Amino acid sequence: MRPLPCILLVLGTLLACQSPQPTPSAFDPLPWVDPFIGTGFHGHTFPGATLPFGMVQLSPDTRLPGWDASSGYHYSDSTLYGFSHTHLSGTGIGDMGDILFLPFTGSPETELLGRFSKDSEQARPGYYAVDIENYGVKAELTATLRTGMHRYTYPADQEAHLLIDLGHILQANWGHRSLRGEFEIVDAQTIKGMRQSSGWAHDHPVYFYARFSAPFDLVEVRDGKTAVAPDTRQGKELSLILRFKETPSQPILAEVGISSVSREGAEKNLVAENPGGDFEAIREQAAATWQNQLSILKVKSQDTAFLSTFYTALYHSMMAPMLAQDVDGKYRGMDKQIKQAQAGETQYTVFSLWDTFRAFHPLMTILQPKQNGAWMGSLLRMYEEGGLLPKWPLAANYTGTMVGYPATAVLADAMAKGLEGFDYELALEASVFASEYHPEVLRNITEPRAAQVMPKQLAFLNQLGFIPHDSITHSVSYGLECAYYDWCIAQMATQLGKDSLAALYRSRARGYQTYFDPEIGFMRGKMADGSWQTPFNPNHSDHDNSPFVEGNAWQWSWFVPHDVAGMAELLGGEAAFARKLDQLFTTEAEVEGENASADITGLIGQYAHGNEPSHHVIHFYNYLGQPWKTQEKIDQVLRELYAPTPAGISGNEDCGAMSAWYVLNALGFYQLSPGDPTYTLTRPLVDEAEFRLANGKTFRIEVQNNAPEHLYIQQAWLNGEALATPFFTHEQLMQGGELTFRMGADKKMATR
Repeated sequence: MRPLPCILLVLGTLLACQSPQPTPSAFDPLPWVDPFIGTGFHGHTFPGATLPFGMVQLSPDTRLPGWDASSGYHYSDSTLYGFSHTHLSGTGIGDMGDILFLPFTGSPETELLGRFSKDSEQARPGYYAVDIENYGVKAELTATLRTGMHRYTYPADQEAHLLIDLGHILQANWGHRSLRGEFEIVDAQTIKGMRQSSGWAHDHPVYFYARFSAPFDLVEVRDGKTAVAPDTRQGKELSLILRFKETPSQPILAEVGISSVSREGAEKNLVAENPGGDFEAIREQAAATWQNQLSILKVKSQDTAFLSTFYTALYHSMMAPMLAQDVDGKYRGMDKQIKQAQAGETQYTVFSLWDTFRAFHPLMTILQPKQNGAWMGSLLRMYEEGGLLPKWPLAANYTGTMVGYPATAVLADAMAKGLEGFDYELALEASVFASEYHPEVLRNITEPRAAQVMPKQLAFLNQLGFIPHDSITHSVSYGLECAYYDWCIAQMATQLGKDSLAALYRSRARGYQTYFDPEIGFMRGKMADGSWQTPFNPNHSDHDNSPFVEGNAWQWSWFVPHDVAGMAELLGGEAAFARKLDQLFTTEAEVEGENASADITGLIGQYAHGNEPSHHVIHFYNYLGQPWKTQEKIDQVLRELYAPTPAGISGNEDCGAMSAWYVLNALGFYQLSPGDPTYTLTRPLVDEAEFRLANGKTFRIEVQNNAPEHLYIQQAWLNGEALATPFFTHEQLMQGGELTFRMGADKKMATR
């Protein structure tokens, strides 16, 4: 055994979405991208217009409260609040939804709400359109990196109005609220202003500068639902209603720049990126940008449903992190001060690190290594500016969301792969600091969720060597993940020649053993006195008060990606490990508990593909001498838990995490343990694939004898040399060449 490198079964009748168009003669992946995939079930994606890793996500808001309103849109809705300029893709918590526009006709009613038919919706990369039936308006949206552009075609016989809502909020039920809105009329065709909100991002200002193609009158100002004096220019939930002065004979264009820095920054962004006000030109530019980005990876398949799922997954993997810097280099730092970026640096936000360290960042180290290095630089600047290495930074705020210190995993993996654009010594310093408990730092940070960046679980871990369940919740999940992150620190220290530090963190990385109960074969909550938590039920989940985060013992007992040999020893050897894995997939798919986590979705037995803690588990079979089981089960997940439909993602997309997993596994390989640049083979769905590597080289994948019934790799070759084991390295991939699979029905793979 090698040392380890580190169901949505069709739910009733799935809603239909756009059918892909035939592939053009020249390679163009855009016809295969369907932005409606993932907008149903609990995927939480949005269909609106954005560019890769852009600041603007201009998209319709159809739902405001509830978990499935996290992106502001759900495919089952037919009501429209309007189009806001910022959104999160696939998260489990809602935020953003800033600066909402709603075109309408007739007199301004107290409750302005559009209605639409799904048949009128169109969505393509960089473009969205819908007919607002009750107002007779056709709305079209496109975007640049920092600006949104609207085109509204009003009925020729009715007055054309526009609502600009600066108090618009997603998921108010979760505590998201508007604090202040302000606006100023610059001239007869221009408005500028800002909105300040507090929610998941505690302190979140967004500035805007909006220019229209026709002159307007300000007809009403509201604070909440109440009309206020027409000269009012600020309020807690401020909105304004414009009436365009003449019944338009041509569509009205709205160009909107946004900024987290200032109104002047928003104006500069608009002037730089949308100087001509040409909707079709911006739309074509957006499409060309997406075509270039997605063409980094060219795949071939006879299965059109697969092509749609694959290229939409690749598209969804380029939503975040999001640009957070104006065209003049200014950005808002984690200390809430305005910074000026150094030459060659660009600041980003929206790092869903607990989700994305597993597959998204490893995918980007292949497809976008320079970009990934820049993201590492962003994370380290946040550490220097705010005092803490973040784990879910959002709009220059520490949210403290999820477990441990996952930034360490992406930093360690980037270092192991030799990525440039960040300081390796600083990465190690920040990671060591993140692994320790420093409450004194928290005293200087006013954000209420910052404490979760350095939670008390770390205090117990540092003081006792483990986290007692009777002292604090989520003890096992924190204990297991921190052991892995400590292994990542050991990898970083070894790379930098700091042997004593590496030895310390290698010792800490074995801390996962503390939570294993050999009598029952599961990880389990341990009490401060050394006894086990009782009662114990591996199927039980409590979202708020359990040893496990968003899961149960079945799902979390496998989180030892950095030490397969050690885990096998705990379980009684490789054969016993494999038998236990078999039970995971064959046991009853029932999660028990009155407050069971809604995140436990996409079940095969107790394997829960709809949430990230399960994502590495199937690949363990490759390390246990049973690679055919990896191939069988990966095939099942790829075919049953993803589909080219609105409900086609089996859980929260989580800023590209679910989609990046699909892309990598459909290509035929996966990285089990970020921090060790080793890839493990699996059953590819592609017939051919070609990577355009940043170093100018090309890496190709060819799959011979590929068919749905041919689940098993009969032999694999790398550059013509037969692989003796189902592994190869990142270094080999980046040298270019060809990985060849020969598939068949025989389970006995030639490589172990």
